[in-house]
Amino acid sequence: MATESDPLESARRAALLLLGRRDFASFELRDKLQAKGHSAAVVDDTVAALKSERLLDDGRFLDNFVRAHAGRGQGPARIRQELRQLGFSAEPITNALETGPNFLTLCREVRVRKFGARPPSSWAEKGKQARFLQYRGFSSDHIRLAIHQDPDSSENPADEHD
Repeated sequence: MATESDPLESARRAALLLLGRRDFASFELRDKLQAKGHSAAVVDDTVAALKSERLLDDGRFLDNFVRAHAGRGQGPARIRQELRQLGFSAEPITNALETGPNFLTLCREVRVRKFGARPPSSWAEKGKQARFLQYRGFSSDHIRLAIHQDPDSSENPADEHD
């Protein structure tokens, strides 16, 4: 067991214990280690060493986060909002979302799981489904296509005459 006289080894050990439970973003790990009483300089050195060893990788964290939340049926807008709240900037979030799943397919799957395979038959039902999918974080384009309201389609109810 390492002695407390080696603060770098103590911080590394604490970081590895945390990383053994789940993946962390570098700033999250920094906060956790500082909350455990490690100095900022020691934490910075520890995080830099873990990054160089690829034990800590913000890109991997983003990819895993997008995949996990898409697996829960969340759309890109909601995932983007959660990542912003965690402190990520726009560019890495956009890159992670672009390499993520096909959100149109996911939107259709979420709609079918919640409401069944039959498309909505009334405007009220379409509105209900659209609100649900919007809450889940899907774009209006994804939602229109998922509930069979393709704006380029000849089946668009707005094109029908009385």
